[in-house]
Amino acid sequence: MSERTAPSRAGAAHVDDQPRPGRWLALSVLVLAVLLVGVDATVLGLATPFLSEDLRPSGTQLLWIGDIYSFVIAGLLVSMGSLGDRIGRKKLLLIGSMAFGAMSVLAAYASTPEMMIAARALQGVAGATLMPSTLALIRNLFHDPKERSLAIGIWGAMASAGTAVGPVLGGFLLGHFWWGSVFLINLPVMLLLVVVGAKVIPESRNPDPGPWDIPSVLLSLVGIVGVVYAIKEAAVHGFRWDIGPAAVIGLLALVWFVRRQLTLDSPLLNMKLFQHRGFSGAVLADLLTILGLSGLVFFLSQFLQMVQMRSPLNAGLVELPAAVGAVGAGLAAGWVARRLSVRLVVAGGLAVVGLSLAGCTALHGDTGTLALSIILFVVGIGAGFAFTVTADVILSSVPKEEAGSASAVSETAYELGAALGIALLGSIVTSIYQGFTAPAGVPGHVVDAARSSLGGAVDAAAQLPAEQSATLLKTAQDAFVSGVDTAAGIGAVVLLGAAVAAWFLLRGQELADSAPVAQPAPDPEAAPVVGSDPAARGPELP
Repeated sequence: MSERTAPSRAGAAHVDDQPRPGRWLALSVLVLAVLLVGVDATVLGLATPFLSEDLRPSGTQLLWIGDIYSFVIAGLLVSMGSLGDRIGRKKLLLIGSMAFGAMSVLAAYASTPEMMIAARALQGVAGATLMPSTLALIRNLFHDPKERSLAIGIWGAMASAGTAVGPVLGGFLLGHFWWGSVFLINLPVMLLLVVVGAKVIPESRNPDPGPWDIPSVLLSLVGIVGVVYAIKEAAVHGFRWDIGPAAVIGLLALVWFVRRQLTLDSPLLNMKLFQHRGFSGAVLADLLTILGLSGLVFFLSQFLQMVQMRSPLNAGLVELPAAVGAVGAGLAAGWVARRLSVRLVVAGGLAVVGLSLAGCTALHGDTGTLALSIILFVVGIGAGFAFTVTADVILSSVPKEEAGSASAVSETAYELGAALGIALLGSIVTSIYQGFTAPAGVPGHVVDAARSSLGGAVDAAAQLPAEQSATLLKTAQDAFVSGVDTAAGIGAVVLLGAAVAAWFLLRGQELADSAPVAQPAPDPEAAPVVGSDPAARGPELP
């Protein structure tokens, strides 16, 4: 084959940098996975009171049901992002979607707290394949920075839409069916994603990925789960004999993981990514933001349903403004960041969320719907701006061959922040709640049941005479609200700290306005062009 007909490496790069036909249709399918995860995360919180009544988990088991998904997904995201770079991101996405649907069925029909915890853990394994795959595919579908910013905004908006659809749809289902139905709504979305995605999503992978290092996979999983487990258990129960070893094993595994990545020719995670200040700043901002938010978000549905006694559908509608704000902000984030600055949009968004959380410290049982809606709407706007722009910065900071690993780092920060937030802030809420003083005359076993969780208090109060029942329930509700207020105050401090960190770490970071123009490969057989750069056409003819 002649040199004229053989495509050169530079020529291939040029062709690959051209806009992909059908990229917007492919995006519409990709965001179904994000929608699925968003719906799943929010309906769990909404279903918690019903699940608690049926499965009767202890307070600790309830926390595990809420955060085991985040623990597992955080431990596996880097590994799965790297695996997608190697075997193909489309292939991993489709396999993970089918597995996620199957585990949703298992969760729907769980009959014990232990079975539900196991189902959520397995959902975490499957879920670890979804988020980094979708972001990495977006990085490879959209080469123009402005188009990519809009695509990431749509991606983030659909994640927020999932949090909006989840409570409303979940509230309707919980009003007409048993709690397991909220997990089964994943199935039609998964089916559509797999069937249509197989046809319209192009495959992409790292062309020279190297082997997938199994020891690194195990080290990252053991390290993250060990550290998070130690933090969670210490926060809930105080220091026990198993907490110290878990923390030490987790930290040693993470140190070993980092050292191993620095010596491998094909690391699971390229540690040099963190030398980019914008990349590191965006990752840190994501972790702190979701850490500050997650504790409040996890208990919000319980506050609305078991303190304000709203129906599930009504609770879902109250939470809707947060998603509406996030959708609008996500779609506009790239445009705003180019006209102002990355650090102003991210730091400003985080400061707005922090101030809104500070306002949540005044929550009480009779806080009105309008006040709640305004606070949640402002939280959504701030978070939508911050998360969308940081995702854009993270993807734009790395070569597209490493998009899976970079996306996985972003999602790991998100999920690890969620796990830590639920563990730490959730444990603070639980600790304050369990310290309430029971009304005189209430039997000890009823008090113990009421202290296990707010759902337990609702059930326990139903066993008492009317006057005692109302007094016990009011005492428990006040204690729960006090815990939520404290968690909101701590979350506000974390968010304002994240805003300050983002202001300094994202200094000088900007979003590109256009894609770099790729030059076509030189053709050795073509005639030299008069006046062209000699370096661009090869050696001069004699």
